[in-house]
Amino acid sequence: MHDVVVAGGGPAGVATAVALARLGVGRVLLLDRARFPRAKPCGGGLTGHALDELAALQLALRVPHIACDRGQLVYGSVRRQVALPRPVCVVRREEFDADLLTQARDAGVDAREGEGIARFAVASEAVEIDTTSGRRFQCRVLVGADGAGSLVRRHLVGGARRPLRLSRLELPDTVGLGRTMVYDFTAFDRGLRGYVWLFPVPGGRVNVGVMHSTADLGGRALDRVLADALRPYGVDLPGPARAWPAWGYDPRGAVSGPRLLCVGDAAGIDALTGEGIAVGLAHGRIAAQTIADALTTGNFSFAGYREALRRAPVGRELALDRWLAALLYGTADFRPWLALVMFDRQIQELYAARVSGTETLAERKRTLVAALGRHLFLGTRRMEALGGL
Repeated sequence: MHDVVVAGGGPAGVATAVALARLGVGRVLLLDRARFPRAKPCGGGLTGHALDELAALQLALRVPHIACDRGQLVYGSVRRQVALPRPVCVVRREEFDADLLTQARDAGVDAREGEGIARFAVASEAVEIDTTSGRRFQCRVLVGADGAGSLVRRHLVGGARRPLRLSRLELPDTVGLGRTMVYDFTAFDRGLRGYVWLFPVPGGRVNVGVMHSTADLGGRALDRVLADALRPYGVDLPGPARAWPAWGYDPRGAVSGPRLLCVGDAAGIDALTGEGIAVGLAHGRIAAQTIADALTTGNFSFAGYREALRRAPVGRELALDRWLAALLYGTADFRPWLALVMFDRQIQELYAARVSGTETLAERKRTLVAALGRHLFLGTRRMEALGGL
């Protein structure tokens, strides 16, 4: 019997398995139904928090990347440049994930590709697992690191509606982004509640995509939004983007059950920005410590895991961003909040510091409240500056 089976070989799964190995948990098996390198729709930005989590796991960024030191916020003709105190390293997820899996094996993790979980059942003393290759395993703990469609998450929460949609495509870089990451909100006028991104990636290419915070626009509608948003940059969308659903983090949501834990996309990503890599890496370390404690005590209820996630810096940041996303994406009139994002320099610099990993925004709530108060006096003028809204 294995102590732990980790379902999923992305950053969250690797982080969990490697952290367990560092803690001395020896009987750990990682399964992924794909073979690496495999396609993974994602912007590919490694924030400062992601790099710090890699360092804490004794993992390294070894694949080609572009260190972006600038962000650009766009709404129509309005553009705001923001310097990043610490660069965001943009990678191709195919290369990054494959190398992380190699490093996990080097750390002693038994990682098997081309074999996922087909079904499982939780018994009193173990979890019984049937894999897609027809094999059967037993484990004391099963970790769901298998993305938005996680079987473990489905077991815990059922088939709830997915609140986020994302689409991504990689194209030749005809924009000349250099080391700038572009976040374009212009498509708010077309019903988008999120943003279009353009990130430079190695090999003279650009990663383009769209994040939408509700389920009311399907994949083809998002393709049209993305195509229209890219046209001012001289970029033609050659075909459909790769689309996938995602869950926003909910501090009250179910992330564990007896002998079961969720990490990464299965536990919920950042509802404001769509960031998932740093979130998954942080979840993995928290889950590993929780599991190690359970193996010592014999208590596999994991009743305190949700609270452990919520109280950790990653959980506090995600909870704050969930609230901010509700303001920016979920209110009937988006204009006041978009004006705040586009024109309040302190808000821009705070988020630049947060993305860079030099700031924990959840610890700066007073500053955020002060910015909101200031916006009450300046909001009308700022909305007019957006274009006469």
